[in-house]
Amino acid sequence: MNLADVAMVGRLGANALAATGMGAMLVWAVLSFSISFRTATQTVASRRLGQRRYKECGIALHNGHLLALVFGLPLSILGYAFADRIVPLFITDVNVVSKSIDYTAIAALSIFFSSAGFVFQGFFTGVEKTRVHMKVTIVANLLNVYLNAGLIYGQEGLKQFFNSFEGVDLSWLASLWGWYSFPAMGVKGAALATLIASTWMTVHYFLYLFEPEIRKRFEVFSLRLNKEMIFRQIRLALPQGAQGMLVTVGFALFYKIVGMIGTIELAATEVVFTILQTSFMPGAGIGQGCATLVGKYMGEKDLRKAEISIVEGVRWSFWIMGSIGVVFLMVPQFIIPIFTNDPQVIKNGIIGLRLAGLVQFADAFGLTLWFALSGAGNTKFPAVVEAMIMWLFFLPAGYFTGIVLGWGFIGPWVCLGLYILLFASILTWKVAQGDWKEIDL
Repeated sequence: MNLADVAMVGRLGANALAATGMGAMLVWAVLSFSISFRTATQTVASRRLGQRRYKECGIALHNGHLLALVFGLPLSILGYAFADRIVPLFITDVNVVSKSIDYTAIAALSIFFSSAGFVFQGFFTGVEKTRVHMKVTIVANLLNVYLNAGLIYGQEGLKQFFNSFEGVDLSWLASLWGWYSFPAMGVKGAALATLIASTWMTVHYFLYLFEPEIRKRFEVFSLRLNKEMIFRQIRLALPQGAQGMLVTVGFALFYKIVGMIGTIELAATEVVFTILQTSFMPGAGIGQGCATLVGKYMGEKDLRKAEISIVEGVRWSFWIMGSIGVVFLMVPQFIIPIFTNDPQVIKNGIIGLRLAGLVQFADAFGLTLWFALSGAGNTKFPAVVEAMIMWLFFLPAGYFTGIVLGWGFIGPWVCLGLYILLFASILTWKVAQGDWKEIDL
């Protein structure tokens, strides 16, 4: 959804692009904690699946949703109410601040629904029903793209938007929005589209619980909670949740450092980070599959298969993410213009995408092994390691190279590559140690 938001807002200019990027990053700083609920639900559900204790898979789902409710609902309200105080802490450009507040306030309302959606994702992935996640995600993203076009540009602006793509006439697509008087809301429209799509995603996941195999096998409507299990899920979630927030707040500060260099550089950074999702998301999918299999085989006491799952996960992530990284290196000049038509943003974006492309092979190791350790039940070590690298190395080095030494845009991006290499190296060493095989849940 963020990929679509940035791609479609990009035609409004660098200020709108920077505002959307910062707003999305701040909302994600909170949502990143919710990913820990997904991991905790998935880890417990996959382990119980291997142990053939199917009823407890459903209990893991209920526990996760209770955590999502307690966490997500208050933060949705607080994010909406205090966006005007939070955003100026991270960005000072007066041309960007107001737009970013508009985006952040509305997008913050999706925190609860996204948190609940993450728990559903953890459950369905943990019980090897990943096709459900695929279907729900496709529908929700199509809905987001459709609403983005109408709400960002309005009926009158749609033809101009579709005509902005050189060499192809897409103006006829504007008729698809003719049935309703969509207002032109700019960045607010992108946030509203994401809120609606996130809400639908949660509803769509819920509807799949009525499938006979899921409803009967896992007893998902029994509404039972398990005190011992919920504390186990909290113990799994807390380290990773803290890690997610510390790392994402760290990236928000990274945005601030780049924003100190210039708004053009900040817009380029948002474009590159958005494009990197095309490499990260396939790797995350493989990582989730790896985590489920590791948990399941550990539940079956088959550690050999758990090891094979990690090796295969790393191998496939390496080839897929690495291949995408090669594309980033070779043809960034054809990729960046999809998201913006600002020549200065394009120029900086090409540099950033090439630097990121260099370390996609290493990122494949770090990402997959992070999921593998989570699937085994070790969420603390990766959390501590990544938080330390972020705050003790990456942010100070990014500020020093970009601002103090005057390297500009290149400085923080070089430091990002070193951050990825360091994290991947440490996790490779940790998994090779093998102590994850002794974790009991």
